[in-house]
Amino acid sequence: MWGRIFLSHKLLNRIHPTWSHRYLFTMKLKTKEFESLFTDGLNSLAEIFEKHQFELRIAGGAVRDLLSGQRPEDVDFATTATPEEMKHMFQSAGIRMINNKGEKHGTITARVHNENFEVTTLRVDVQTDGRHAEVEFTTDWQKDAERRDLTINSMFLGLDGTLYDYFQGYEDLQNRKVCFVGSAALRIQEDYLRILRYFRFFGRVASDPGQHDPETLEAIKENARGLAGISGERIWVELKKMLTGNHVSHLLELIYELGLAQYMGLPAEGSVEDMKQVCEKAEGMSPKPMTVLSALFRGSDDVERLDLRLKISREEKTLGLFLVKHRRDLVKNQDEHDSLKPFTDFIIDSREPDAHSKVLELLKYQGEGKLLAELKRWSIPRFPVSGHDLRRLGITSGKEIGTTLQELRDVWKKSHYQLSKEELLSSISSS
Repeated sequence: MWGRIFLSHKLLNRIHPTWSHRYLFTMKLKTKEFESLFTDGLNSLAEIFEKHQFELRIAGGAVRDLLSGQRPEDVDFATTATPEEMKHMFQSAGIRMINNKGEKHGTITARVHNENFEVTTLRVDVQTDGRHAEVEFTTDWQKDAERRDLTINSMFLGLDGTLYDYFQGYEDLQNRKVCFVGSAALRIQEDYLRILRYFRFFGRVASDPGQHDPETLEAIKENARGLAGISGERIWVELKKMLTGNHVSHLLELIYELGLAQYMGLPAEGSVEDMKQVCEKAEGMSPKPMTVLSALFRGSDDVERLDLRLKISREEKTLGLFLVKHRRDLVKNQDEHDSLKPFTDFIIDSREPDAHSKVLELLKYQGEGKLLAELKRWSIPRFPVSGHDLRRLGITSGKEIGTTLQELRDVWKKSHYQLSKEELLSSISSS
């Protein structure tokens, strides 16, 4: 499966100290996940680049996933061809190009055999402001790798299965380490969002929550203020991904310790200990990102401030407000045979269409795994009596209809939603 040509970083450094980041580790990858990528579309794409004598390689996260034994959901490609050269090739081959928004950064998206392929010219960042970069195209694979954020994201994979690794990315992946390419401070200052990307990938890769390089953490702390200039939408995308990975409570606690929270819309005096307890109780239940964050909130104002900074969705905001409001007053019944009833009654009485899904998140927040499983199996019953039924019995006053319906609803709930329409209406006749 593997063929390797390897000169260690230490050996090259002894040969010539200035080569410490210009060594190349290569090996051959041949796995079913890699081979499954070769659709008719990719084979045709490869033929076009080969015909015009330009190199085409898989880049970044897809390489990381393949080396981890996973089939990547998205595959990005890098090439020595410029955008103009790619456009000429594709036009000559009758290939349609779509979404030209990325062209100024070197990205062309081609549609081949009903598949979209995003191909980016090798580039270097000539000027950055911590959010955006001005780029210059190159044919040097090493230089393109050098501008990327993390070593595990800086590798390339040839279509023949050859891995090209300039910054120990494969070694770091094997050791489950997350390291910036070169200087952590410089990489962060190029784009401050890389702070959160570091946390996100740490949660995906690291096995030990304490496996941080102290210099990396110091660089993050010193550049924390840079997150203030990053859009809330970009922060929220990264934060949500981090919140669905591993070591969530550790990473959130670290966000507070390093002084990042204030720039991300998180409450300055967040309830970190409550958050750690919720993470522990909800382990294995896959809580939504907002469910975890809600443990940090002391009240609805914290949810409002988060929304103001991160522009969260309406659904996410209403979930946060729901959890903050009900996390302590909507709890299980102490009667083991009736412990789920407060939650089902709440759903029955609620006028919100997504009450069921919110209560499921509340049970995760509270660590009620058994009740969570029961509620997932529970189907919301329909209250069988309507105002029309009461009018047929001669009740015509709108106020009386409303009162009677509520009384019948209470009787129906006490019966565990078992009484039929006839049984409920007969209780009116007999009273």
